[in-house]
Amino acid sequence: MAAPLAVVLAAMGALLGRAVAARLPMRSAGVTVLLLPLPLLAGIDAAQPPPRLREVVTIVDVDAPPQAVWPNVVAFSALPEPPAWVFRLGIAYPRRAVISGRGVGALRRCEFSTGAFLEPITVWQEPVRLAFDVSAQPPPMHELSPYRHVLARHLEGYLTVRSGEFLLGPLARGRTRLEGRTRYELRVFPAAYWGLWSDALIHAIHTRVLTHIERASVAASS
Repeated sequence: MAAPLAVVLAAMGALLGRAVAARLPMRSAGVTVLLLPLPLLAGIDAAQPPPRLREVVTIVDVDAPPQAVWPNVVAFSALPEPPAWVFRLGIAYPRRAVISGRGVGALRRCEFSTGAFLEPITVWQEPVRLAFDVSAQPPPMHELSPYRHVLARHLEGYLTVRSGEFLLGPLARGRTRLEGRTRYELRVFPAAYWGLWSDALIHAIHTRVLTHIERASVAASS
């Protein structure tokens, strides 16, 4: 993921090293342009404004009515191990979801490979909309390490999920348009670059969950 940024920084270092090795005057415009940003990069991450709320939306059409889809949205059974290579590299992926209670105030627990999201329900409109906040979340990935347990502080606070929801809309011939939404904050510089990766990964997680819901709903209604 960091390779494109690393290539740019390596190229800047190579050009600067070449200029120094060639003993070019420090007033050289090329060297000056390369040197000026370096002190600024050290503190630019801390000086960033509060992150904006990002949203990822994924849609799947289900060959079952909303009434058959709703129970699998509220809580879904165990998913098979992830076939996608990106999840096998350590990225957290969903395994199952359970719920305690019913209606607004119920607590949904979405279990991931790294822990569980705790999701207090804020909107319960059966079978149209299920919305929730996120009161706790697990680490976004497993560290690759020879040690069994690693307390990776550098993974904390950079990607914070704030809320999510499922929307179910009726389609013709008894079908349902199922929409999953996640809203999150990203605190990694440059956010414009890392946001492409985080959006893609969250979309992959959505697709994994929505596809599982689709299969379970079609099987239950057939």
